[in-house]
Amino acid sequence: MMVFAMLVLCVTTYAQTKKDFWNEFAKTKFEPKYYEKLGEYLFYPTFPAELKALEGKEITMEGFYVPFSPEGEAYIIISKYPMSQCFFCGGGGPESIAEVNFAKQPAKFQVDDLITIKGKLRLNTDNMDHVNFILDQAVLVKK
Repeated sequence: MMVFAMLVLCVTTYAQTKKDFWNEFAKTKFEPKYYEKLGEYLFYPTFPAELKALEGKEITMEGFYVPFSPEGEAYIIISKYPMSQCFFCGGGGPESIAEVNFAKQPAKFQVDDLITIKGKLRLNTDNMDHVNFILDQAVLVKK
């Protein structure tokens, strides 16, 4: 019985550490609203309570590198999907991308590199210069 209890504990702990935050992001509802500055409709997020509870906490995510940020900047964009299917080029929605602000200048990445990033989650509702999901003080875990 003790062995069974230890096995359940290990499996539960492993499952919690491998949380898929793309699925959490997908629970966000988006509503089109007119954005005066650009003269067009943009999608504004309504974040679910469970995602709001994670704001400011460190999370780890895996995603595909998308070359969208200016060269030499300390941030990148990662996507749930490869470039051909991402929000900018394919059919993915705004919940399928995240901005990553590195603590130190990041390594060079190639299009569609699958990378793992750890950083503090920040949710963005109204700054149209940034995406809705942001990882701050991020570090590269795996390339």
